[in-house]
Amino acid sequence: MMRFLALVALFSAQVLALSPTYIDCQLQKDSSVSPVQGCPDGTLFVSSTDSRANYTTVQAAVNALPSTGDATILIGEGEYYERVEVSRTDPLTLLGQLNADTAYAANANASTRNLVTIWNNTYVQGDLTDEDTAVLYVVPDGTSFGNSDFRGYNINFQNRAANYSISQALVTTFEYTNASFYGCTFASYQDTWYTGHEANTYVYDSIIFGETDYLFGFGTAWFENVTLAQRACGGGLVAWQGANQTTAPGNRYGAYISNSQIMRSPDANATTDTYQECYLGRPWNPEAVTVYLKTYMDETIIPVGFKPWDGETTVPNTTYYAEYDSYGPGANNSARVPQDHILTTSEASNFTVDGVFLGAPTWIDYTYAQGGST
Repeated sequence: MMRFLALVALFSAQVLALSPTYIDCQLQKDSSVSPVQGCPDGTLFVSSTDSRANYTTVQAAVNALPSTGDATILIGEGEYYERVEVSRTDPLTLLGQLNADTAYAANANASTRNLVTIWNNTYVQGDLTDEDTAVLYVVPDGTSFGNSDFRGYNINFQNRAANYSISQALVTTFEYTNASFYGCTFASYQDTWYTGHEANTYVYDSIIFGETDYLFGFGTAWFENVTLAQRACGGGLVAWQGANQTTAPGNRYGAYISNSQIMRSPDANATTDTYQECYLGRPWNPEAVTVYLKTYMDETIIPVGFKPWDGETTVPNTTYYAEYDSYGPGANNSARVPQDHILTTSEASNFTVDGVFLGAPTWIDYTYAQGGST
């Protein structure tokens, strides 16, 4: 764990802010005050070492929540070896505890500042499906829609089973859910992040580690100010399924990466025998959508950018791949596949958070970028 944090510290990306809503709740308290001082009323405190805790595991706290009403869980410093499953429909916020000395450090990033890690080590084998391996599983239980507003702040989520030689090992699964994350890390190799059926997800100011198709899904996902850390190469960085306008009129199902950076992970040499050039994505179905906006691409990105699915010879013309104002050594678009749209400023203006989610999402914390940092 300490080696992982040291590697992450090498990243130039820094957490841009802290939550002005939750920072007083997240900061560690001494023994003279309640650990949930400054937190929303009814906040549950989880810790495996602090005797003041309501619960010793995150899942036990989730299970204890009432079925209705907003809920908040503050997670104390430490590592939690568990799989967290959430099926409640009403809003739920998970907060990672922070230390004032490191939270406000000038060069802090999403991992060096975080004190909380939730991890598991399950991977696809036997009867286990992709979803069965997820460390964080937010899916409805017999309802038409799942969680209306799930949020996570300053937590490291890791699947430690995976490496470049074995099968899928997910960190997240979301279905029929609205979910957003701030100042978090997500680490695996193949299929790290999954935005599933009818799910909407937003990730801000975070780090995602992966290798093969490590952003994948069916729903709509926006990644803003995110570092995509390539541990190795396989498939594409993004594998997505879209839907045509006849089947789903007005839909924007796809992956949208904005103001972010793609770079070789500092631990790539330690986890691969060789390191190949990487693709920006490949189409999981013929209507796949992936858009990169103002994103840095290092030399690991192969010049053609996108590749066909296994067994296919070309990228379907029905896909929608696009870039706007990419920069860095991997951003030269002169050799990109013809299906990759190089957007003008006017065309790029059509891709906004509100536009992609078909309205201003109330489940996104727009205040995070505005407060909390020194």
